Amino acid sequence: MIEKSDIESCFSDELNLIQDEDLRNKVVEVWKEAAYRGKWKKIDDAPFTLLIENSGKLTDHTKRITKIAKSIFDQRKEKINLDFLVAGALLHDVGKLLEYEFKNGKYIKCEYANKFRHPVSGALLAKEFNLPDEVVYIIYAHSKEGDITDRSIESIIINHSDFIDFEIKKSLV
Repeated sequence: MIEKSDIESCFSDELNLIQDEDLRNKVVEVWKEAAYRGKWKKIDDAPFTLLIENSGKLTDHTKRITKIAKSIFDQRKEKINLDFLVAGALLHDVGKLLEYEFKNGKYIKCEYANKFRHPVSGALLAKEFNLPDEVVYIIYAHSKEGDITDRSIESIIINHSDFIDFEIKKSLV
């Protein structure tokens, strides 16, 4: 079973970027609950994506997205909420813990994924844990689900950061 301390240890540098302690704790709790519901035994077991063979760890991808997003934040003069940006980066793919499972020696989409893609399941879980609507929206809008909405500045950053990482990983195959 994945404990709070496992998540805090894995994402310690990234979590420390969130100034609001309540928000930081909620981010950890959402990861913990997603891991519990998805029946994950170790935080590093979940793959980044099923679309690329040997794609690496979801946790590594999540750290990269957070660092890319923080780099963009550091270069901009606009009013960007760093706490929301980092929380959204850390949670953008948390729904994959509900979407994927390890079965018969390989990672596959589980039955739940036939109803809810990870942006939706992650957003619903974040909402359940009373994260701010701005963070819930970043999770929801980080992928194609957000293409039909007016993304916030923070969700634009996470959307593009996510696809930069995905496209680089895909090009290396």
